Amino acid sequence: MPSADGPGTESIAMVDFAKTRSGTANVPAPPQETTGLRRRFSIRRAWTHHREQTINDRNRLGSARPNVESDELYRQRRRSSAVDMEMVAELLEKDHLDTDTHGISEIRDGWFDAVYLKQRPLDYQRLMRHAESTLPAAFAKDPPLSLQHFLPKQRRQLRSVFFKVMTTRSGVRLFKASLAFFIAYCLCLVPQVREWLGRYNYIMVVSVIINHPARPMGPQLDGTILTILGTISGLAWGVIGLILSYSTVDARTGYGAILALFFSIFIACAAYIRAYWTRFYQFSISAGIAMCYSCLAEVNGEQVRYIKFWSYGIPWILGQAISLVVNLAFLPDAGSRALAETLHEAFLIMQDALEIPRPRNVLLRRSLARVFVAVGVAYRDLRLDVSFTRYNPVEVRELRNLIQGVIRSILLLKTETRLFERWDLPEAGIVPVTVTAFETIATDVDGSTEASSGDTKTMPEDDEDALLRLVALKLAAPTEDMLLHMRSVIRSCDAALMDMSGYRSALGPPKDEAYDVDQAKNLLRKAIDDFDQADQELQLSGVLPDTLRIKEVSNVLVFAHHIRGAAGSIDTLGVHVSDMKQSAGRPKFYLPTYSLHKAINYANAQIRRDRGGVSASNVKMTFDDITTLIEAIQSKEHRPAPRSRKSSISGATTPPERSPTTMEAEEMPKPESKHSKFGYQIWRILHRLQGFESKYALKVCMLTALLAIPAWLEKSRSWWNLEESWWAVVMAWVMVHPRIGGNMQDLLMRALCVTLGAVWAGVAYAARNGNPYFMAVFALIYMLPMLYRFTQSSHPRSGIAGCLSFSVISLALVTADEHQSAARMAATRGLAFLVGTVSAVMINWILWPFVSRHELRKALSSMLFFQSVLYRGVLSKYVYYEEQKQPTKQDIERSEMLEGRLREGFVRIRQLLIMTRHELRLRSPFDPLPYSALADACEKFFEHLIAVRQAALNYDPGYVRDNDAAAEKLLSYRRDAVACILSNLYILAGALKTDRKVPRYLPSAAVARKRLLDRMAEIEAEELAAQKMHVTSTGLHVSLASNGKWAQVYGFAFNESLTGCVAQLEELERYTKLIVGEQGFDDDFRDDDSDTSDKEEDERIPHHK
Repeated sequence: MPSADGPGTESIAMVDFAKTRSGTANVPAPPQETTGLRRRFSIRRAWTHHREQTINDRNRLGSARPNVESDELYRQRRRSSAVDMEMVAELLEKDHLDTDTHGISEIRDGWFDAVYLKQRPLDYQRLMRHAESTLPAAFAKDPPLSLQHFLPKQRRQLRSVFFKVMTTRSGVRLFKASLAFFIAYCLCLVPQVREWLGRYNYIMVVSVIINHPARPMGPQLDGTILTILGTISGLAWGVIGLILSYSTVDARTGYGAILALFFSIFIACAAYIRAYWTRFYQFSISAGIAMCYSCLAEVNGEQVRYIKFWSYGIPWILGQAISLVVNLAFLPDAGSRALAETLHEAFLIMQDALEIPRPRNVLLRRSLARVFVAVGVAYRDLRLDVSFTRYNPVEVRELRNLIQGVIRSILLLKTETRLFERWDLPEAGIVPVTVTAFETIATDVDGSTEASSGDTKTMPEDDEDALLRLVALKLAAPTEDMLLHMRSVIRSCDAALMDMSGYRSALGPPKDEAYDVDQAKNLLRKAIDDFDQADQELQLSGVLPDTLRIKEVSNVLVFAHHIRGAAGSIDTLGVHVSDMKQSAGRPKFYLPTYSLHKAINYANAQIRRDRGGVSASNVKMTFDDITTLIEAIQSKEHRPAPRSRKSSISGATTPPERSPTTMEAEEMPKPESKHSKFGYQIWRILHRLQGFESKYALKVCMLTALLAIPAWLEKSRSWWNLEESWWAVVMAWVMVHPRIGGNMQDLLMRALCVTLGAVWAGVAYAARNGNPYFMAVFALIYMLPMLYRFTQSSHPRSGIAGCLSFSVISLALVTADEHQSAARMAATRGLAFLVGTVSAVMINWILWPFVSRHELRKALSSMLFFQSVLYRGVLSKYVYYEEQKQPTKQDIERSEMLEGRLREGFVRIRQLLIMTRHELRLRSPFDPLPYSALADACEKFFEHLIAVRQAALNYDPGYVRDNDAAAEKLLSYRRDAVACILSNLYILAGALKTDRKVPRYLPSAAVARKRLLDRMAEIEAEELAAQKMHVTSTGLHVSLASNGKWAQVYGFAFNESLTGCVAQLEELERYTKLIVGEQGFDDDFRDDDSDTSDKEEDERIPHHK
């Protein structure tokens, strides 16, 4: 019996996900569970089983088989495994290649054989150099927290803002927001209007700011309705609380407690709605402001002053009316401009991506992924609100799907190809060989064979350049022609869609360039026909007898067929755009058509910007969507089927049953008990209450209630009402964000804007003792940059803080009595705004803070787990499926939907990575390199899985399903190969989620794959021997079909992608260990005193957090 510790393996162990048990094959069992006698008996039984199996195999090989292949043609079917084995060998060191088990094997359900290899030396510098190349483009900019670059950065941003305002649509949006604000502000400066509106006339300006008109028509209508309804609900709840608190003598004694209770209940509910349903952001924010006003402003503990609700409600409605009129009357955006801009950008990036050949461009691929997501978001925004456009939302939905399909096909392309190289004529010294009809039999399209003993083909044998030249001469010209017309169709579609939107003059392409979609589409179809003809001629020519022995030739053929697939997608896109152009008439009104359960969870683009924290909110929304899709896949429990087993002791046999040869599992029936369903629903509700929405509601309730305590105390009531300190609670409510609180830079900027607004209001009033003309001029000077910062910059909360501070304080100074000191009023009110703003940031730092680097680590953990689910689904649905269970169109659509969400997840992860640049870290600067490299490796693993799925649709490995005996022999090896990858992904995902170290030794997926390939080669050799015997006895020769060669090409891509998954898994392991550390065997038993002595060993892999 050979030693279990063979060359290249430190140990071989049996691993079970559910429990630990010793095995009887492959490895020496643990001494505490297996004695020497039992071990010898187990080995003897394994050898007996192996000898009997060998005899049975020889008996089967001796029998005649129908429909066999010739020796030469059958070898072509094996070359995919041979080439793939070479790629696997590159992942293993020379002493790791011996995976012979000496005929001992065991098939056990729920187990897999794990091989642990000695780790290679870690080249830390090489890893970091590679990691630097994976960083997002934003890391090339100056550090945002650097004081040295602060002033130059501000100068560049000012120039950029000025250019955008003067030359783009940003100027129009700023004009509309400023005009609405200026109208409301000037009305409040008119004495008659101010007296009619009352003390709180500035609420009209606040209403304009909250629902500013710098947004499309549909969102403006939606915001008007929601803010009015929110205001009504807040005032109504406040009235009920005031009435109950003043209803009886005892209630008046404890009115403060009653108001606090009513206030806390309402503000907690409004906060939960604000966090859970982003669609109702404007409703919740206006309801919270109204509630603060009702329960905190002019509260005297004696009677309800109903006039104050008039003083709030009427100005609010007037402010909404001003915003709505300005939005509709001045250069209205009917709702399609954002979609047109996104489509134009997508078409430009697709044109750039089709400039082939070129080196692999990571930034361009990331741009494709970004517009892949942006097109879907733009379509969703179109359907969320009312629109007036020539774009039919139903047609736009199909357009979105087709554009994403084109992007998906472009991302499959490997742009570093040798197809378009200049190939010289063959040298005279090359000796041609003759390929007879026996070796290569041409096949017609219908599958009939044609062979003539006189037909011969000459070609240089096993010469890579010669084979590449043959392929290039046949396919390079039609492929290049296809690429040319593909770009032409994309340009024509871009021009047609921009003409439909009416923004071609503003966005492009230039109108003097004529693009005809139908003409470009016809030229593309002609190019596709030429390629198909050349492709067919190449298949039938018989010049590729040994194609798969050469990796470069297979890569070129796969690349050409991927171009053909992308051309088909673009042709379908051109047909749809042409139909849209022909059916487009006059612009029409389209009501919201998005499904209700989805519409309440999404907000339009301007609301997302006004709400702030766009990146953090998008991350949560995207990963929630992915989780929902993952949960929609029914969980399945594996039920092992009984096998025929022969006992080596008594010779008794069990009735033989068919063993499963696929990796499908039986679906467990769901419980039908109503009681269990009811209990599950209760559990879901209680579990949901543990989410961040409840934490946010509790946080907001605590913050606002603590700030509002002086309003309900007798001693502090007078100064509270006099100084209108309830604005501190309002600012805290407005500034506290459900997801992200802000960093030190945000705190300083918001405090600066609030302070500057108060000071500017005092200066404006003191300039001419409240002269309305001077006040209007000062307001215009100050509010222009603040409104731009609120409505269009990436820092809206500092902008809204400055807008509210100046508007409320300046108009309060105008409305106040003359005997009150303007400086004191500006200082006290400014202090109230500052306290509310700062407290909102501080509580987000203290209670459940949002830390980008922690969220990044958890997002990477989730993505690794999602990759495991996708890997399992691809293999079960597209590779190891049972007979008559081929993937359906619905399966493909669901897979593409999940892949689209995962692609969006990688975009969000890069946004999180960029956010880490804005966070201070006291211990040491945060190192983004291992995180970026881990995300890049995970994305490459994802791309390999997509390539596996695409190749599996064209490649049908017959030995997996058609031959039950071969499939049975491969089952345990396939199990080991799949389980090794899944176990590694689970371990790495768990380590990242819990921030625990990764075990030093993990199951080697490369060895498991090599063992699978070795076993496949053995089985194919056995079948080849049987076929040679049958050919010798009968003289029968059966050729592979002509399209079998292209099946081999796709098989090469299939195997190469699976091997790429194994390679990327090693990268995932390396960078995960760099992030969370590495767990050794004796780490838990080391004394604290021995840490210094083991410092060199511990620092073998640096730890980055």
